Amino acid sequence: MAAMPLLPEILLACAGLIFLMIGVFIGDRAAKPLAYAVAATLVTVFIIGLMMPAGPAFGGLFISDKLATFAKALIVIGASATAVMAAARATPSDASGVVRFEQPVLMLFAALGMMLMVSANDLISLYMGLELQSLSLYVLAAIRRDSLRATEAGLKYFVLGALSSGMLLYGCSLIYGYTGYTGFDMIAEQVLSAPETNVGLVVGLVFLIAGLAFKVSAAPFHMWTPDVYEGADTPITAFFAAAPKAAALALFARVMADPLVGAAESWSQVVAMLAGISVVVGAFGALAQRNIKRLLAYSSIGHVGFALIGLAAASEIGVRGLLIYTAIYLFMNLAAFACVLAMRRDGEAVEDIDDLAGASRTHPAMALALAAILFSMAGIPPLAGFFGKLYVLQAAVEAHLYILAVVGVLASVVSCFYYIRLIKVMYFDEANDPLEGPMPRDLGIVLGAATIVILLFIVLPGPIVSEATAAAQQLFQN
Repeated sequence: MAAMPLLPEILLACAGLIFLMIGVFIGDRAAKPLAYAVAATLVTVFIIGLMMPAGPAFGGLFISDKLATFAKALIVIGASATAVMAAARATPSDASGVVRFEQPVLMLFAALGMMLMVSANDLISLYMGLELQSLSLYVLAAIRRDSLRATEAGLKYFVLGALSSGMLLYGCSLIYGYTGYTGFDMIAEQVLSAPETNVGLVVGLVFLIAGLAFKVSAAPFHMWTPDVYEGADTPITAFFAAAPKAAALALFARVMADPLVGAAESWSQVVAMLAGISVVVGAFGALAQRNIKRLLAYSSIGHVGFALIGLAAASEIGVRGLLIYTAIYLFMNLAAFACVLAMRRDGEAVEDIDDLAGASRTHPAMALALAAILFSMAGIPPLAGFFGKLYVLQAAVEAHLYILAVVGVLASVVSCFYYIRLIKVMYFDEANDPLEGPMPRDLGIVLGAATIVILLFIVLPGPIVSEATAAAQQLFQN
Protein backbone atom coordinates (compact mmCIF):
# COMPACT_ATOMS: atom_id res chain seq x y z
CA MET A 1 0.00 0.00 0.00
CA ALA A 2 2.91 2.34 0.61
CA ALA A 3 3.68 2.31 -3.12
CA MET A 4 0.09 2.84 -4.32
CA PRO A 5 0.48 6.59 -5.06
CA LEU A 6 3.40 5.65 -7.32
CA LEU A 7 1.57 2.86 -9.18
CA PRO A 8 1.11 4.90 -12.41
CA GLU A 9 4.85 5.53 -12.64
CA ILE A 10 5.61 1.86 -11.99
CA LEU A 11 3.19 0.82 -14.74
CA LEU A 12 4.70 3.39 -17.08
CA ALA A 13 8.21 2.05 -16.46
CA CYS A 14 7.04 -1.51 -17.18
CA ALA A 15 5.28 -0.39 -20.36
CA GLY A 16 8.45 1.40 -21.49
CA LEU A 17 10.50 -1.78 -21.12
CA ILE A 18 7.88 -3.78 -23.04
CA PHE A 19 7.80 -1.22 -25.87
CA LEU A 20 11.58 -1.25 -26.00
CA MET A 21 11.64 -5.01 -26.49
CA ILE A 22 8.96 -4.79 -29.16
CA GLY A 23 11.05 -2.25 -31.03
CA VAL A 24 14.18 -4.37 -30.73
CA PHE A 25 12.51 -7.39 -32.31
CA ILE A 26 10.39 -5.63 -34.94
CA GLY A 27 12.67 -2.74 -35.80
CA ASP A 28 11.84 0.68 -37.16
CA ARG A 29 8.60 -0.60 -38.69
CA ALA A 30 7.22 -0.40 -35.15
CA ALA A 31 7.86 3.36 -34.85
CA LYS A 32 4.36 4.52 -35.80
CA PRO A 33 2.40 1.89 -33.80
CA LEU A 34 4.67 2.52 -30.80
CA ALA A 35 4.00 6.27 -31.00
CA TYR A 36 0.26 5.66 -30.75
CA ALA A 37 0.82 3.07 -28.03
CA VAL A 38 2.89 5.53 -25.99
CA ALA A 39 0.14 8.15 -26.26
CA ALA A 40 -2.54 5.64 -25.18
CA THR A 41 -0.37 4.36 -22.33
CA LEU A 42 0.27 7.84 -20.95
CA VAL A 43 -3.45 8.63 -20.91
CA THR A 44 -4.29 5.27 -19.33
CA VAL A 45 -1.77 5.49 -16.49
CA PHE A 46 -2.88 9.06 -15.74
CA ILE A 47 -6.49 7.89 -15.38
CA ILE A 48 -5.28 5.08 -13.10
CA GLY A 49 -3.36 7.68 -11.09
CA LEU A 50 -6.57 9.63 -10.48
CA MET A 51 -7.97 6.55 -8.76
CA MET A 52 -4.96 6.12 -6.48
CA PRO A 53 -4.91 7.55 -2.94
CA ALA A 54 -3.08 10.82 -2.42
CA GLY A 55 -0.22 11.11 0.00
CA PRO A 56 3.46 10.23 0.39
CA ALA A 57 5.13 7.05 -0.84
CA PHE A 58 8.43 5.26 -0.19
CA GLY A 59 9.07 6.87 3.13
CA GLY A 60 8.22 10.38 1.97
CA LEU A 61 10.54 10.41 -1.06
CA PHE A 62 7.56 10.93 -3.36
CA ILE A 63 4.19 12.56 -2.86
CA SER A 64 0.93 12.57 -4.75
CA ASP A 65 -1.00 15.81 -4.30
CA LYS A 66 -2.98 18.33 -6.33
CA LEU A 67 0.10 20.07 -7.70
CA ALA A 68 1.51 16.73 -8.91
CA THR A 69 -1.84 15.80 -10.47
CA PHE A 70 -2.12 19.15 -12.27
CA ALA A 71 1.45 18.93 -13.56
CA LYS A 72 1.03 15.30 -14.64
CA ALA A 73 -2.09 16.22 -16.59
CA LEU A 74 -0.05 18.77 -18.55
CA ILE A 75 2.79 16.27 -19.01
CA VAL A 76 0.41 13.63 -20.36
CA ILE A 77 -1.28 16.10 -22.72
CA GLY A 78 2.04 17.41 -24.00
CA ALA A 79 3.77 14.04 -24.34
CA SER A 80 0.82 12.18 -25.87
CA ALA A 81 0.06 14.99 -28.34
CA THR A 82 3.69 15.19 -29.51
CA ALA A 83 3.82 11.38 -29.77
CA VAL A 84 0.83 11.55 -32.12
CA MET A 85 2.53 14.38 -34.02
CA ALA A 86 5.66 12.23 -34.31
CA ALA A 87 3.55 9.37 -35.66
CA ALA A 88 2.59 11.58 -38.60
CA ARG A 89 6.29 11.60 -39.55
CA ALA A 90 7.06 7.97 -38.70
CA THR A 91 6.55 6.54 -42.19
CA PRO A 92 9.20 4.73 -44.27
CA SER A 93 8.47 7.01 -47.23
CA ASP A 94 9.26 10.18 -45.27
CA ALA A 95 12.10 12.00 -46.98
CA SER A 96 13.60 12.95 -43.64
CA GLY A 97 14.18 9.29 -42.81
CA VAL A 98 13.10 9.71 -39.19
CA VAL A 99 11.59 6.27 -38.55
CA ARG A 100 13.53 5.03 -35.52
CA PHE A 101 11.49 3.10 -32.99
CA GLU A 102 13.56 4.48 -30.10
CA GLN A 103 11.97 7.93 -30.45
CA PRO A 104 8.53 7.20 -28.92
CA VAL A 105 10.11 4.93 -26.29
CA LEU A 106 12.51 7.69 -25.22
CA MET A 107 9.59 10.12 -25.09
CA LEU A 108 7.83 7.74 -22.71
CA PHE A 109 10.87 7.44 -20.43
CA ALA A 110 11.30 11.22 -20.47
CA ALA A 111 7.65 11.60 -19.46
CA LEU A 112 8.26 9.07 -16.67
CA GLY A 113 11.13 11.19 -15.38
CA MET A 114 8.91 14.27 -15.48
CA MET A 115 6.18 12.54 -13.48
CA LEU A 116 8.70 11.43 -10.88
CA MET A 117 10.23 14.86 -10.49
CA VAL A 118 6.93 16.73 -10.07
CA SER A 119 6.05 14.23 -7.32
CA ALA A 120 9.46 14.57 -5.66
CA ASN A 121 9.38 15.28 -1.93
CA ASP A 122 13.11 14.94 -1.40
CA LEU A 123 16.23 16.39 -3.03
CA ILE A 124 17.42 12.90 -3.94
CA SER A 125 14.19 11.84 -5.67
CA LEU A 126 14.08 15.25 -7.36
CA TYR A 127 17.49 14.65 -8.91
CA MET A 128 16.62 11.09 -9.92
CA GLY A 129 13.51 12.17 -11.83
CA LEU A 130 15.25 15.17 -13.35
CA GLU A 131 18.13 13.10 -14.69
CA LEU A 132 15.87 10.37 -16.07
CA GLN A 133 14.14 13.08 -18.06
CA SER A 134 17.38 14.80 -19.07
CA LEU A 135 19.19 11.66 -20.24
CA SER A 136 16.24 10.76 -22.46
CA LEU A 137 16.13 14.27 -23.89
CA TYR A 138 19.87 14.28 -24.66
CA VAL A 139 19.44 11.19 -26.84
CA LEU A 140 16.27 12.51 -28.47
CA ALA A 141 18.01 15.75 -29.48
CA ALA A 142 20.71 13.83 -31.37
CA ILE A 143 18.67 10.84 -32.55
CA ARG A 144 19.13 11.83 -36.20
CA ARG A 145 22.71 10.59 -36.40
CA ASP A 146 22.95 11.46 -40.11
CA SER A 147 22.18 15.12 -39.42
CA LEU A 148 25.05 17.44 -38.54
CA ARG A 149 22.68 19.97 -36.98
CA ALA A 150 20.99 17.35 -34.79
CA THR A 151 24.33 15.98 -33.63
CA GLU A 152 25.56 19.46 -32.78
CA ALA A 153 22.32 20.21 -30.93
CA GLY A 154 22.54 17.01 -28.92
CA LEU A 155 26.20 17.63 -28.00
CA LYS A 156 25.53 21.22 -26.88
CA TYR A 157 22.52 20.13 -24.87
CA PHE A 158 24.46 17.32 -23.20
CA VAL A 159 27.50 19.43 -22.25
CA LEU A 160 25.47 22.35 -20.92
CA GLY A 161 23.01 19.97 -19.26
CA ALA A 162 25.83 18.24 -17.41
CA LEU A 163 27.07 21.63 -16.24
CA SER A 164 23.62 22.61 -14.98
CA SER A 165 23.20 19.26 -13.22
CA GLY A 166 26.49 19.86 -11.42
CA MET A 167 25.31 23.29 -10.32
CA LEU A 168 22.02 21.87 -9.11
CA LEU A 169 23.77 19.10 -7.17
CA TYR A 170 26.13 21.59 -5.58
CA GLY A 171 23.18 23.69 -4.50
CA CYS A 172 21.46 20.62 -3.05
CA SER A 173 24.61 19.68 -1.13
CA LEU A 174 24.82 23.16 0.41
CA ILE A 175 21.16 23.05 1.41
CA TYR A 176 21.70 19.60 2.93
CA GLY A 177 24.82 20.85 4.72
CA TYR A 178 22.90 23.76 6.24
CA THR A 179 19.69 21.93 7.22
CA GLY A 180 20.98 18.39 7.74
CA TYR A 181 18.08 16.91 5.74
CA THR A 182 17.16 16.12 2.13
CA GLY A 183 13.41 15.72 2.70
CA PHE A 184 11.32 18.76 1.81
CA ASP A 185 9.28 18.68 5.04
CA MET A 186 12.32 18.70 7.31
CA ILE A 187 14.10 21.32 5.19
CA ALA A 188 11.03 23.57 5.52
CA GLU A 189 11.08 23.19 9.31
CA GLN A 190 14.78 24.02 9.52
CA VAL A 191 14.47 27.06 7.26
CA LEU A 192 11.44 28.41 9.13
CA SER A 193 13.04 27.90 12.54
CA ALA A 194 16.30 29.63 11.59
CA PRO A 195 16.71 32.99 13.36
CA GLU A 196 18.22 34.58 10.26
CA THR A 197 19.10 33.57 6.74
CA ASN A 198 22.37 31.65 6.53
CA VAL A 199 24.88 32.62 3.84
CA GLY A 200 25.46 28.96 2.99
CA LEU A 201 21.74 28.46 2.42
CA VAL A 202 21.54 31.52 0.19
CA VAL A 203 24.48 30.31 -1.92
CA GLY A 204 22.85 26.88 -2.14
CA LEU A 205 19.61 28.51 -3.26
CA VAL A 206 21.41 30.40 -6.02
CA PHE A 207 23.02 27.24 -7.40
CA LEU A 208 19.76 25.30 -7.12
CA ILE A 209 17.86 28.02 -8.95
CA ALA A 210 20.56 28.20 -11.65
CA GLY A 211 20.22 24.45 -12.27
CA LEU A 212 16.43 24.66 -12.49
CA ALA A 213 16.63 27.79 -14.66
CA PHE A 214 18.60 25.82 -17.25
CA LYS A 215 15.87 23.17 -17.36
CA VAL A 216 13.21 25.77 -18.11
CA SER A 217 15.57 27.70 -20.46
CA ALA A 218 15.31 30.94 -18.49
CA ALA A 219 17.84 33.63 -19.41
CA PRO A 220 20.79 33.87 -18.93
CA PHE A 221 20.80 30.03 -18.92
CA HIS A 222 19.04 29.88 -22.29
CA MET A 223 22.05 29.50 -24.59
CA TRP A 224 21.19 25.92 -25.58
CA THR A 225 17.59 26.61 -26.54
CA PRO A 226 17.77 28.17 -30.06
CA ASP A 227 20.37 25.66 -31.32
CA VAL A 228 18.54 22.62 -29.91
CA TYR A 229 15.16 23.80 -31.17
CA GLU A 230 16.56 24.36 -34.66
CA GLY A 231 18.79 21.28 -34.83
CA ALA A 232 16.47 18.65 -33.39
CA ASP A 233 13.79 17.03 -35.55
CA THR A 234 10.58 19.06 -35.41
CA PRO A 235 8.42 16.50 -33.51
CA ILE A 236 11.18 16.29 -30.89
CA THR A 237 11.41 20.08 -30.72
CA ALA A 238 7.65 20.17 -30.13
CA PHE A 239 8.12 17.67 -27.31
CA PHE A 240 10.91 19.80 -25.79
CA ALA A 241 8.72 22.89 -25.92
CA ALA A 242 5.69 21.26 -24.31
CA ALA A 243 5.99 18.56 -21.66
CA PRO A 244 9.48 19.23 -20.17
CA LYS A 245 8.74 22.95 -19.80
CA ALA A 246 5.49 22.26 -17.95
CA ALA A 247 7.16 19.71 -15.68
CA ALA A 248 10.17 21.91 -14.90
CA LEU A 249 8.03 24.96 -14.09
CA ALA A 250 5.84 22.87 -11.77
CA LEU A 251 8.99 21.52 -10.11
CA PHE A 252 10.33 25.07 -9.78
CA ALA A 253 7.12 26.06 -7.98
CA ARG A 254 7.23 23.04 -5.66
CA VAL A 255 10.86 23.48 -4.63
CA MET A 256 10.58 27.22 -4.03
CA ALA A 257 7.15 27.31 -2.38
CA ASP A 258 7.34 24.11 -0.32
CA PRO A 259 10.69 23.44 1.42
CA LEU A 260 12.17 26.90 0.84
CA VAL A 261 9.14 29.12 1.46
CA GLY A 262 10.80 30.37 4.67
CA ALA A 263 13.61 31.87 2.56
CA ALA A 264 11.24 33.54 0.09
CA GLU A 265 12.79 36.97 0.63
CA SER A 266 16.08 35.60 -0.67
CA TRP A 267 14.99 33.48 -3.62
CA SER A 268 12.18 35.76 -4.86
CA GLN A 269 14.77 38.40 -5.78
CA VAL A 270 16.76 35.91 -7.82
CA VAL A 271 13.65 34.58 -9.56
CA ALA A 272 12.48 38.13 -10.30
CA MET A 273 15.83 38.87 -11.94
CA LEU A 274 15.58 35.69 -14.04
CA ALA A 275 12.04 36.58 -15.07
CA GLY A 276 12.96 40.12 -16.09
CA ILE A 277 16.00 39.05 -18.12
CA SER A 278 14.04 36.23 -19.78
CA VAL A 279 11.16 38.38 -21.04
CA VAL A 280 13.62 40.93 -22.44
CA VAL A 281 15.88 38.33 -24.11
CA GLY A 282 12.87 36.49 -25.49
CA ALA A 283 11.32 39.64 -26.93
CA PHE A 284 14.41 41.12 -28.55
CA GLY A 285 16.14 37.86 -29.45
CA ALA A 286 13.27 36.78 -31.69
CA LEU A 287 13.22 39.98 -33.73
CA ALA A 288 16.11 39.01 -36.02
CA GLN A 289 15.14 35.34 -36.53
CA ARG A 290 14.20 33.97 -39.94
CA ASN A 291 13.85 30.33 -38.91
CA ILE A 292 10.46 29.64 -37.30
CA LYS A 293 11.86 27.09 -34.83
CA ARG A 294 14.51 29.54 -33.61
CA LEU A 295 11.83 32.21 -33.33
CA LEU A 296 9.70 29.86 -31.23
CA ALA A 297 12.78 29.11 -29.11
CA TYR A 298 13.18 32.76 -28.19
CA SER A 299 9.43 33.00 -27.78
CA SER A 300 9.59 30.15 -25.25
CA ILE A 301 12.29 32.00 -23.30
CA GLY A 302 9.98 35.00 -23.06
CA HIS A 303 7.00 32.88 -22.01
CA VAL A 304 9.07 31.17 -19.32
CA GLY A 305 9.97 34.64 -18.07
CA PHE A 306 6.28 35.50 -17.75
CA ALA A 307 5.61 32.28 -15.85
CA LEU A 308 8.48 33.07 -13.48
CA ILE A 309 6.97 36.51 -12.81
CA GLY A 310 4.20 34.63 -11.00
CA LEU A 311 6.71 32.61 -8.99
CA ALA A 312 8.68 35.75 -8.10
CA ALA A 313 5.60 37.02 -6.27
CA ALA A 314 6.20 34.21 -3.74
CA SER A 315 2.50 33.94 -2.99
CA GLU A 316 -0.41 31.61 -3.51
CA ILE A 317 -1.86 33.84 -6.22
CA GLY A 318 1.54 33.95 -7.91
CA VAL A 319 1.87 30.16 -8.07
CA ARG A 320 -1.70 29.98 -9.35
CA GLY A 321 -0.76 32.40 -12.11
CA LEU A 322 2.34 30.35 -12.97
CA LEU A 323 0.30 27.14 -13.27
CA ILE A 324 -2.42 28.76 -15.39
CA TYR A 325 0.17 30.38 -17.65
CA THR A 326 2.02 27.07 -18.02
CA ALA A 327 -1.17 25.26 -19.07
CA ILE A 328 -2.08 27.92 -21.63
CA TYR A 329 1.49 28.01 -22.95
CA LEU A 330 1.42 24.23 -23.43
CA PHE A 331 -1.62 24.38 -25.72
CA MET A 332 -0.26 27.34 -27.67
CA ASN A 333 3.01 25.50 -28.29
CA LEU A 334 1.31 22.29 -29.41
CA ALA A 335 -0.76 24.21 -31.96
CA ALA A 336 2.20 26.23 -33.24
CA PHE A 337 4.41 23.17 -33.76
CA ALA A 338 1.58 21.24 -35.43
CA CYS A 339 1.58 23.99 -38.05
CA VAL A 340 5.38 23.91 -38.36
CA LEU A 341 5.26 20.13 -38.86
CA ALA A 342 2.72 20.56 -41.64
CA MET A 343 5.04 22.90 -43.58
CA ARG A 344 6.44 20.75 -46.38
CA ARG A 345 7.52 21.30 -49.94
CA ASP A 346 8.57 18.56 -52.39
CA GLY A 347 8.50 16.03 -49.54
CA GLU A 348 10.95 18.03 -47.44
CA ALA A 349 10.31 19.98 -44.25
CA VAL A 350 10.70 23.76 -44.54
CA GLU A 351 11.16 26.07 -41.58
CA ASP A 352 11.74 29.59 -42.89
CA ILE A 353 9.26 32.36 -42.10
CA ASP A 354 8.98 33.23 -45.81
CA ASP A 355 7.79 29.68 -46.51
CA LEU A 356 4.48 30.66 -44.89
CA ALA A 357 3.80 33.17 -47.68
CA GLY A 358 0.36 32.69 -49.16
CA ALA A 359 -0.65 30.06 -46.59
CA SER A 360 -4.00 31.79 -46.10
CA ARG A 361 -4.94 30.83 -49.68
CA THR A 362 -3.42 27.37 -49.90
CA HIS A 363 -4.11 26.28 -46.28
CA PRO A 364 -6.88 28.62 -45.03
CA ALA A 365 -7.85 26.57 -41.97
CA MET A 366 -4.26 26.15 -40.80
CA ALA A 367 -3.51 29.84 -41.38
CA LEU A 368 -6.59 30.91 -39.41
CA ALA A 369 -5.72 28.63 -36.49
CA LEU A 370 -2.07 29.72 -36.49
CA ALA A 371 -3.14 33.39 -36.58
CA ALA A 372 -5.32 32.83 -33.50
CA ILE A 373 -2.44 31.10 -31.71
CA LEU A 374 0.01 33.88 -32.58
CA PHE A 375 -2.42 36.55 -31.36
CA SER A 376 -2.78 34.54 -28.15
CA MET A 377 1.00 34.32 -27.72
CA ALA A 378 1.18 38.07 -28.19
CA GLY A 379 -1.37 38.52 -25.39
CA ILE A 380 -4.19 39.97 -27.50
CA PRO A 381 -7.60 39.78 -25.76
CA PRO A 382 -9.90 37.89 -25.55
CA LEU A 383 -7.66 34.91 -26.28
CA ALA A 384 -6.20 32.69 -23.56
CA GLY A 385 -2.69 34.14 -23.76
CA PHE A 386 -4.01 37.52 -22.60
CA PHE A 387 -5.52 36.01 -19.46
CA GLY A 388 -2.35 34.02 -18.75
CA LYS A 389 -0.33 37.23 -18.71
CA LEU A 390 -3.04 38.99 -16.72
CA TYR A 391 -2.86 36.40 -13.93
CA VAL A 392 0.92 36.62 -13.50
CA LEU A 393 1.06 40.41 -13.80
CA GLN A 394 -1.73 40.71 -11.24
CA ALA A 395 0.34 38.59 -8.84
CA ALA A 396 3.40 40.79 -9.48
CA VAL A 397 1.46 43.97 -8.76
CA GLU A 398 0.01 42.54 -5.53
CA ALA A 399 3.56 41.62 -4.47
CA HIS A 400 4.67 45.21 -5.22
CA LEU A 401 6.94 44.06 -8.06
CA TYR A 402 5.95 47.07 -10.14
CA ILE A 403 9.16 47.36 -12.15
CA LEU A 404 8.99 43.67 -13.11
CA ALA A 405 5.35 44.07 -14.18
CA VAL A 406 6.22 47.10 -16.35
CA VAL A 407 9.14 45.22 -17.94
CA GLY A 408 6.77 42.35 -18.72
CA VAL A 409 4.22 44.62 -20.36
CA LEU A 410 6.84 46.41 -22.47
CA ALA A 411 8.42 43.11 -23.55
CA SER A 412 4.98 41.85 -24.53
CA VAL A 413 4.52 44.92 -26.75
CA VAL A 414 7.84 44.21 -28.47
CA SER A 415 6.93 40.56 -29.01
CA CYS A 416 3.78 41.61 -30.86
CA PHE A 417 6.00 42.66 -33.79
CA TYR A 418 7.37 39.22 -34.64
CA TYR A 419 4.10 37.40 -33.95
CA ILE A 420 2.10 39.74 -36.19
CA ARG A 421 4.87 39.57 -38.81
CA LEU A 422 4.09 35.87 -39.26
CA ILE A 423 0.41 36.68 -39.75
CA LYS A 424 1.33 39.35 -42.28
CA VAL A 425 3.43 36.85 -44.25
CA MET A 426 0.58 34.32 -44.31
CA TYR A 427 -2.13 36.76 -45.37
CA PHE A 428 -0.45 39.48 -47.42
CA ASP A 429 2.67 37.98 -49.08
CA GLU A 430 2.52 36.12 -52.37
CA ALA A 431 3.77 32.53 -52.47
CA ASN A 432 6.26 31.70 -55.22
CA ASP A 433 6.15 28.02 -54.30
CA PRO A 434 3.16 27.12 -52.10
CA LEU A 435 3.31 24.51 -49.36
CA GLU A 436 2.12 20.98 -49.86
CA GLY A 437 -1.28 20.03 -48.55
CA PRO A 438 -3.50 19.05 -47.00
CA MET A 439 -2.39 18.86 -43.35
CA PRO A 440 -2.08 15.26 -42.09
CA ARG A 441 -5.07 14.16 -40.01
CA ASP A 442 -3.06 13.59 -36.83
CA LEU A 443 -1.64 17.10 -36.95
CA GLY A 444 -5.06 18.53 -37.75
CA ILE A 445 -6.56 16.89 -34.65
CA VAL A 446 -3.83 18.29 -32.38
CA LEU A 447 -4.08 21.75 -33.96
CA GLY A 448 -7.87 21.81 -33.75
CA ALA A 449 -8.06 20.64 -30.14
CA ALA A 450 -5.36 23.07 -28.94
CA THR A 451 -6.92 25.99 -30.83
CA ILE A 452 -10.35 25.28 -29.33
CA VAL A 453 -8.87 25.42 -25.83
CA ILE A 454 -7.23 28.78 -26.59
CA LEU A 455 -10.38 30.25 -28.13
CA LEU A 456 -12.82 28.99 -25.49
CA PHE A 457 -10.77 29.84 -22.41
CA ILE A 458 -12.68 33.10 -21.93
CA VAL A 459 -15.96 31.16 -21.86
CA LEU A 460 -14.85 28.05 -19.95
CA PRO A 461 -11.80 28.90 -17.81
CA GLY A 462 -13.06 26.75 -14.95
CA PRO A 463 -11.17 23.45 -15.42
CA ILE A 464 -7.73 25.07 -15.67
CA VAL A 465 -8.28 27.91 -13.20
CA SER A 466 -10.01 25.83 -10.51
CA GLU A 467 -7.40 23.05 -10.58
CA ALA A 468 -4.52 25.54 -10.58
CA THR A 469 -6.10 27.38 -7.64
CA ALA A 470 -6.54 24.16 -5.68
CA ALA A 471 -2.93 23.12 -6.37
CA ALA A 472 -1.56 26.49 -5.24
CA GLN A 473 -3.70 26.49 -2.09
CA GLN A 474 -2.54 23.02 -1.09
CA LEU A 475 1.09 23.93 -1.74
CA PHE A 476 0.97 26.90 0.61
CA GLN A 477 -1.03 25.04 3.26
CA ASN A 478 1.69 22.39 3.62
